Parts: sequence; structure tokens; C-alpha cells
Amino acid sequence: MKPEKSDPDFLPLMESFHTIQGEGYHTGKSAYFIRLGGCDVGCHWCDVKESWDASPFDWISVVEIADRAKRSGAEIAVITGGEPLMYDLSSLTEEIRKRGMTTNMETSGAYPLTGTWDWICFSPKKFKAPLEEFYSKSNELKVIVYNRSDLKWSLEHASKMTSKAKLFLQPEWSKSKEVAPLIIDFVKENPGWQISLQTHKYLNIP
Repeated sequence: MKPEKSDPDFLPLMESFHTIQGEGYHTGKSAYFIRLGGCDVGCHWCDVKESWDASPFDWISVVEIADRAKRSGAEIAVITGGEPLMYDLSSLTEEIRKRGMTTNMETSGAYPLTGTWDWICFSPKKFKAPLEEFYSKSNELKVIVYNRSDLKWSLEHASKMTSKAKLFLQPEWSKSKEVAPLIIDFVKENPGWQISLQTHKYLNIP
């Protein structure tokens, strides 16, 4: 029997592994990734669509998940998905922080914020509108660029972020050749932005 979504002490774990953060502000750092199953945002270009349906995955205690993270030797735990905030992450982040690790998250912002975070990477999607709280509570805005219109769309989100937030544009992997030149020109004209690349894919690491 699987626990209810309201039980914060168990979560549907798709996979967890020690790797190198490949995207955004923390690119290049050792990190332990915790990928939770379940997502209804529905990005057609998602490269982990197998995460959308949480039903195949075992519900693991947050104590066990945190223990695995600690044993990896990494200092950063990155909670991602799927969409991790479909679940209450308060217990998970508490257990991770008890073990002296930093809590980072990647989210679309489509669900209310739970948990205690050292870093929030907010990556809004057109397919499911984000909640307003993420503009003031996130450390990083990362917009995935699939076509030219996403550049204008990114400015709309950036205008709501705090002045301390880091701003990143990332080419969607399958469209990199087409959109990378657009992003380069955009960043030249808008120096508050930076380019994020999926370096883990170039390096062929998870």
C-alpha cells in the first residue's frame, strides 16, 4: 500500500545518484540528485517523461533518502523531478539539513512551496502557470528557450524577480543549434542575463 501524498515522510523516488550539476548557477559542482516521480506540467520537450507517472516508483522514507544522500559524500542535495512540489518536502529537507547538506531544488513553481531551501531554481513553464510566491522566494530564474517568443516571455518573468536573483537562459537541447545564436544576441543586449548549458549532456554524465 502506498502512502498518501499528504504524508511527508514517504516520497515516490524515481532515482537518486551522485553526479555533477550540469545546469544553472551551480554548474560544475558535485551534487546528489533526488528525482521524484510525478508531474502534470506536461512540457512536450521534457527529457524525463518517464517521471510523469509516479505509480511505478517505490515510496521511500525520507530518512532513507537522506541517508543515501549523505553516504554519497556530496555536499549539495538537488531535489528535482518530475515536479517535486507536488509533494510536501518539509520532512525531506529537514532530514537532509540534519546531515549537514545543502538543499537545492529545481521547480516549475506550479505548486505551493514547502520545505527549507538553501537554493531554489525556478524554471517556469507555459504549460502550467507558476504561483506568484516563487518570484520573491527563488534564487535563480532559468528559462528554457525553445523558440524566439520565449525570449520576450523570459523578460516578463524577470521583471517580477528580486534584484538579487540570478537570471539564466538555457537552449532546449533539441533546438540548440537554432536558438543558441538568438540567446547569445539576447544576452549581449541584456547583460543581466547569463547562458546556461546542459553541460552534463556534453560530458555524457547523468
